[in-house]
Amino acid sequence: MRLTSFTDYSVRVLMYVAKKEGELASIREVSEVYDISINHLMKVVHLLGKGGFLHTIRGKNGGFRLGKEPKDINVGELVRYTEDDLSIVECFNSDKGRCALVEECNFSGIMGEALNAFLSAVDKYTLADLIQDKEPMNFIDQH
Repeated sequence: MRLTSFTDYSVRVLMYVAKKEGELASIREVSEVYDISINHLMKVVHLLGKGGFLHTIRGKNGGFRLGKEPKDINVGELVRYTEDDLSIVECFNSDKGRCALVEECNFSGIMGEALNAFLSAVDKYTLADLIQDKEPMNFIDQH
């Protein structure tokens, strides 16, 4: 499973503004810090504003800040909001038709369990957890 760059950029934006502790941030500022295109960030900030994750202020002296406290921004909720499609196998997506193997295949059930485990894991964390100053977690098994 792979999350989109859009979700990655959304997490970065939220982490950046959380560390600013209420001070306004600008798209240009975030673009320079993370080397992300301004056009991409405009879309990210717009969607995060629509979802209440950011409070946006238009105009010459505008910018954006968190729309909620970091402890109130759940990572799982953010992933579900920013990802267009969590169908990790084609048979999850009802728009693409029914799989010919559905009656004899358990793969979709296994992948469904894996997706639920992933979402359950990210549901345990908030933006506050992401910005805490501590050693980075490394759970990746390289076998």
